Amino acid sequence: MVATPELGTDLLSWANFISQMFNGLVLGVLLALISSGLTIIYGTLGVLNLAHGAMFMLGGYAGYAAYQATGSYTIAVIAGTLFVGIVGIVMERGIIRHFYSRPQEDQILVTFGVGIVFVELVRHFFGSLALNVPAPGWASGITSLGFMIYPTYRLAVVGIVAIALVVLYIVLYRTRLGLIVRAGIEDAGMVDALGIDVYGVFMIVFGIGAMAAGFAGIVNAPVAPITPDIGEAILVQTFVVVVIGGVGSFPGAVLGGLIAGEILSLTSMINPSYSQVMLFAVMTLVLVVSPRGLLGSQGRE
Repeated sequence: MVATPELGTDLLSWANFISQMFNGLVLGVLLALISSGLTIIYGTLGVLNLAHGAMFMLGGYAGYAAYQATGSYTIAVIAGTLFVGIVGIVMERGIIRHFYSRPQEDQILVTFGVGIVFVELVRHFFGSLALNVPAPGWASGITSLGFMIYPTYRLAVVGIVAIALVVLYIVLYRTRLGLIVRAGIEDAGMVDALGIDVYGVFMIVFGIGAMAAGFAGIVNAPVAPITPDIGEAILVQTFVVVVIGGVGSFPGAVLGGLIAGEILSLTSMINPSYSQVMLFAVMTLVLVVSPRGLLGSQGRE
């Protein structure tokens, strides 16, 4: 699970409430970034990628290996992101492209299997013990916000991920590639009829989605220890975020991530065992009121 909120001794104090709100914001932006990658993959390709959580995990481990080799946080982030992006492209070219016309059950099974392979490979090379990546020197320690003190790196995560989301937004809404991707979400057949190399676009989209998960994985590593199984919980939460926000909607993924982060964090302040229950309860309520999610696209049913 990403950035698991901490319990305080005085559960109902305003200081603890505000702290949990900040924890929820950190968790929310990370979920938003991971979910944005998943939603553009499904929205464009129609593929339910159950290996997305494993890609989040791979980003953490690839960044950890780079940090151990160089001692640089920046290189670790770049290496973890690029490595997962390459893995995503190879996965799409070698496996996923053969399943576009297959039933969704086949897509689910193959991506689930690939995710298991990734987890077991990491377990083989790195073991099962939790590993840590320290926060960079410029973001270590705590920061006084006047009304409370808060870990500096967690504040930095909000800014780092916000920048990543803005970059992803620009790619999707201010470039020709983004235009093709959004058109593909609405009607992939029409894009193909216009003579555009749809499969080339699919490869790029899958790579971008994988990079978003990998980037989140290494950025989260100084917040929560990385383990081979860290992607399992995040995958479930990510799918809930996509459903809440709306399948195929980038703004929906951001909104859903922020909502989910606050739900998980604030519920944990009262009773951690009910945080997942509350998340699914909100998802159910959203589906009852709006079956396509809060900002869902009509391109995918």
